[in-house]
Amino acid sequence: MSRDITHLVRLYLSPGQTVSTVGWHPSADVYRTRLGWLLKFDLAGVRPSDIRVTVVGHRISVTGRRRDWVVEETRPCSSYSMEITYSSFERSIDLPDDLSTAHILTEYRDGMLLVQVQTQEPQS
Repeated sequence: MSRDITHLVRLYLSPGQTVSTVGWHPSADVYRTRLGWLLKFDLAGVRPSDIRVTVVGHRISVTGRRRDWVVEETRPCSSYSMEITYSSFERSIDLPDDLSTAHILTEYRDGMLLVQVQTQEPQS
């Protein structure tokens, strides 16, 4: 039975990912703008230094790790109830544009990572 579950999980992995590296997948909103795209990733509790953005072809990927910094600072303690996922994450979004020449701008604000993907030059 566990082999069947492992096979099903592999159907949803990105290329190169293994079952053991699957963490959580942050929610994302994708907007079309006049200059390209705006992607918003819900990364509450993630430190900006723990976030990486990569672009390959048509795919933009956001990876990183959410750490339980409260527990790290107030040891020792034990958990009573745990609903927040603390682990590595990855979220990839394929866009219809080739991103090899796109200009990427990122901003982290109030737990949201904003990724502006400019595929067109601003017109004056």
